[in-house]
Amino acid sequence: MNNILSDNEFVLDEFNPVAIRKKIAERMKKKRLVLGLGQQSLATKSGVSLGSLKRFENKYEISLKHLLQLAMALDALDEFNNLFPEKEFNSIDEILKSQNTKEHKRGKND
Repeated sequence: MNNILSDNEFVLDEFNPVAIRKKIAERMKKKRLVLGLGQQSLATKSGVSLGSLKRFENKYEISLKHLLQLAMALDALDEFNNLFPEKEFNSIDEILKSQNTKEHKRGKND
């Protein structure tokens, strides 16, 4: 079974956040069912309230904290490491150049 976040059919749909949330919720529910877990069982196993789990499956709304707890309970936490990958360097020159650039602590408008 593919993980919750990566799938060849997972298209950003012109960055439609509702479609993305829906797809993630559907994959989470599918994985829950494949594992033979009911909603109450997953809620208990993850520490997420049954109401929050139902809201995620039906309305695709959930906090990041609860999403991570569900992912951990479904053994799908590793996929979150790929969300914001660090830059990979192809040469020593790129490494040296990156060390010479100023590291911003805050955004321009902060």
